[in-house]
Amino acid sequence: MKQRNVLFLKGVVVLIGLTILIACAFWLPSFAQKAALLNPTYAYLRYPVLLGLYLTAIPFFLALYQALNLLTYIEKGDVFSERPIWALGRIKHCAFLIILLYVIGMVLLGALHALHPGIALIGILIIVTTAVVTVLSAILQELLRCAVEMKIENELTV
Repeated sequence: MKQRNVLFLKGVVVLIGLTILIACAFWLPSFAQKAALLNPTYAYLRYPVLLGLYLTAIPFFLALYQALNLLTYIEKGDVFSERPIWALGRIKHCAFLIILLYVIGMVLLGALHALHPGIALIGILIIVTTAVVTVLSAILQELLRCAVEMKIENELTV
């Protein structure tokens, strides 16, 4: 049963990664092209915004890779070791970096008076969702760290 659940979660992580990769490769450039044609006033922002979105994709894919590593550790029964703690720490750092990049991007767009309310709402939604991932991974990391310490103490006691 556990193997099937882990395999399902790995499939979901890979599916999310492929979806975002396809969006970055095909949908975002065509969307930016159409947006520049519809509103030529802000056409000069097309490439900086695309660059910002691609920069946020890098920590996103790194976090997905660490999630796959974490699921592999669970699958192998190697949950109570330093490697899953390290993977959760990397996920936490990647999520924080995504938050930082989105906040910087929204501030810059706001300073240029180019932050549309719909785009701001999507950015805030991404920031809040990523903040939840950051806090959750920090809590799980600390819980796992305590469990590993208790495991080591129990091994020394026996």
